[in-house]
Amino acid sequence: MITRNAPESWQALQTEVGLILSECGFAVAVEKKIHSARGTVELDVYAEETVRGRKYAIACECKYWKSRIPQAVVHSFRTVVQEIGANIGYIISMAGFQSGAVAAGDLTNLKLVTWKEFQDLFEESWYEEYFTKQIDEKLDGLMTYAEPLLPAWFERMTEKDKATYFALKEKHDLFGVVMQSLGPYSRLLREEPPPTLPLRSRLKPDPILSTIPDHILDETAYRELLDASIAHGEVALSEFRALRDKYAT
Repeated sequence: MITRNAPESWQALQTEVGLILSECGFAVAVEKKIHSARGTVELDVYAEETVRGRKYAIACECKYWKSRIPQAVVHSFRTVVQEIGANIGYIISMAGFQSGAVAAGDLTNLKLVTWKEFQDLFEESWYEEYFTKQIDEKLDGLMTYAEPLLPAWFERMTEKDKATYFALKEKHDLFGVVMQSLGPYSRLLREEPPPTLPLRSRLKPDPILSTIPDHILDETAYRELLDASIAHGEVALSEFRALRDKYAT
């Protein structure tokens, strides 16, 4: 899933839904007022993207209820979605839906989903549009150090600093290679779903795995993996750059 953290209030649910859609590339507004034929309506989340000149609009109703959503909510939201001209509407419920609500949503442009199901629907888009690009933006420098070519300033280093440099490569090379496999350029070479988590399940058992922190290897959600990887990678980059700054001109 995108994140294993569950929203703790209806405001947080709205915010999280909007954040995911924004990171997928949509222009997003939370608690947006829109004028319809029957007057002004306020949507929990409204999102738009333009693809080849065509607008695609999403309306979301976020329900942080302890009980299942009844069909009256579906009927009401279906009318709103139709009147504002949205392409699709999502009702996101933390507790699920009554059978009548599910029936009322059939054969319409509404999707009735739980928080996890909403993440599942947008997981691949989020991974492509946000996760891989953040890996590239934040950790591209570290991936460069993981490559076999030595930097131009390597020969100017003292023997002691050369030894330090190779120790850093031994410490961080596998992490850099793994991050490179999660970046956008590797994705261009392979058209497949986002990699399954945890990462440990995809890597061959090897003592060198100990160079990657357990909390990264064992993470089961993409956002938490991204945050942990960037934090670890930035520390590794600072170690390499401390050497670079002594010799690069």
